[in-house]
Amino acid sequence: MSANKPGGRASGLVFNPWNLVLLIPFIVLLTPIYNRQSPELFGMPFFYWFQFLVIIVGVASTITVYRMTKKAPVTRAQSETSDVDTLDEGSAE
Repeated sequence: MSANKPGGRASGLVFNPWNLVLLIPFIVLLTPIYNRQSPELFGMPFFYWFQFLVIIVGVASTITVYRMTKKAPVTRAQSETSDVDTLDEGSAE
């Protein structure tokens, strides 16, 4: 769909600063940070409850980014074509 049409959304990679919030859940990849036994929570070692916490934080960050970007206007560069029909060899203009 074209961004010029009513209700249209641009396809492809579109940068939005809110997307950087999605990097927060990647802390779980840094295993040395949470590879330990203490402190325990309800008898569960830190290693396990921290991973559960990261899942909750990941879901919350995904919801936040979705809500903050779903109504964001999409701007296209002037040099970028906005419609597939302009690229069609058989279009009569």
